[in-house]
Amino acid sequence: MSLKVLYAEDEPFLSRIVSDGLKSSGYTVQVIDDGNLVMDAYHSLAPDICILDIMLPSKDGYMLAQELRKVQKDLPIIFLSAKVLTEDVVKGFKMGGNDYLKKPFSMEELLVRMEALLQRFGAEAEVAESNTVYTFGHCQLDTVHQKLRTSTGEYSLSFKESALLEMMILRKNDVLERDEALLKIWGDNNYYNTRSMDVFMTHLRKLLKDEPDIQIMNLRSIGYKMIC
Repeated sequence: MSLKVLYAEDEPFLSRIVSDGLKSSGYTVQVIDDGNLVMDAYHSLAPDICILDIMLPSKDGYMLAQELRKVQKDLPIIFLSAKVLTEDVVKGFKMGGNDYLKKPFSMEELLVRMEALLQRFGAEAEVAESNTVYTFGHCQLDTVHQKLRTSTGEYSLSFKESALLEMMILRKNDVLERDEALLKIWGDNNYYNTRSMDVFMTHLRKLLKDEPDIQIMNLRSIGYKMIC
């Protein structure tokens, strides 16, 4: 059974990217977009960890962390916020948070911080095999070990290469928008991260060039499309 995440975020685009990333990493996720609904969701879900945006409608993340602490002292809580001043971070810890991640952030960093907290609080993530190994064409991607198996051999991938290929597989025969991939994996869609993604995509194309049933199309100014 996978670990459960209660994620409170009122930005629809960001919440979709983060929740998709968490689900693809084996977590069960419930997204809440209003502070007044968080406690009811907590009681119904019984989450293993909470991720709270600070600037929520009705009730902010600080207040929610205090309320959650009253009912469960050992619940791991991570704040996500665009508030980057030192006093904001300090307040987050004083109000009951265990970690504070400043926006923009990468999914890689969020996952690492979550795993560290879950281990600290004695929870062990159980990742479903169906969410970690993908078969596409005559190839296979293992996201846990970051291995790509093709008809010509087995290759080790970086975390970002593995995450990028996974996103394309999940959207195969459909469009993967560049901005969505950049925000989910790199945490920012600036020029340097865009160039970095282009380098990783070139490497993935090279590894898959001998696969006649797999094609990665570049849709200029839009994104990518994997056909298989």
